[in-house]
Amino acid sequence: MMAGADIQKHSLKSELESLAKVELIIEDLREDYSISDDVYGNIVVSLSEATNNAIRHGNKYDPQKEVSLSLEITDKNYIFTIEDQGDGFDYMNIPDPTHPDNLEKPDGRGIFIMANLSDEIEFKEKGRIVVLSFERS
Repeated sequence: MMAGADIQKHSLKSELESLAKVELIIEDLREDYSISDDVYGNIVVSLSEATNNAIRHGNKYDPQKEVSLSLEITDKNYIFTIEDQGDGFDYMNIPDPTHPDNLEKPDGRGIFIMANLSDEIEFKEKGRIVVLSFERS
């Protein structure tokens, strides 16, 4: 096993085609670290949501802006940091997507999904940065 942490950094264009690149990055990670199916599925869904939010809501599909994806593999966790170049958002006041008034709304489930699939979620810099952690099994 390695000492310290393995770190990778990726720059993604603000277009939905970047989601396929995210899946390839995670697939490579799965092969390199023998990630279990359950953890792999949680990572794919969570990172796809985070990247989609960064492209759509953060960078507003602006081709001049990029989404930064970095991953750190420690002895205990897979830690993913997704950063957009937008203005951020009020992540403390996200409507509960499970509330009956919100069930039919098309938006608002991404953060709920990420929070439930990751072992830890953290927002930094007014929500421009999302950090998702998954325990290594």
